[in-house]
Parts: sequence; C-alpha cells; structure tokens
Amino acid sequence: MLDDKDIQKIIEANREVFPSKEDFEGFKDEIKQSFSDLQTSVDEYAKKADTYFQEMVILTHKVDRLERWIQQIAEKVGMKLEH
Repeated sequence: MLDDKDIQKIIEANREVFPSKEDFEGFKDEIKQSFSDLQTSVDEYAKKADTYFQEMVILTHKVDRLERWIQQIAEKVGMKLEH
C-alpha cells in the first residue's frame, strides 16, 4: 500500500514530466507576448517599406520632370539629345 510519502514522490516526479496548469498559463502569456512583439516588428517594417515605395514614386516623377525640362531646353537651343 502507498503511504503519503510515496504519493508525494509520485506527485513530485510527475511535476517534472508534465506541466502544471500554472506552467501552461505562463507559457500562454509568453506566446502572446512573443506574437505581439512579432506583430509590432512586422508593422514597423511595413511602414518603412511603404514610406520607401512612396519616396521612389516621388523620385521617379522628379526625374521624369527633369528629363522633360532637359529635352525642352535642348530643343530651344537646337541641340539633338540621344537616349
């Protein structure tokens, strides 16, 4: 027959092998925090990427405008530009 000490030893042995409800709750909190951190990082990267693409669109328009001006100046001075 098992006495209290034997039962206590079994309980202690199983705590090392099987997580308790408290361990699982702590794990859930860690996963939520990790996911939140990851989501924040992805949001920050998406914002930076969006800003970069907007800057590239603006830069492209600026270059196109400057090329048009150069073409107009070349036409007025009678110079032929080659592409």
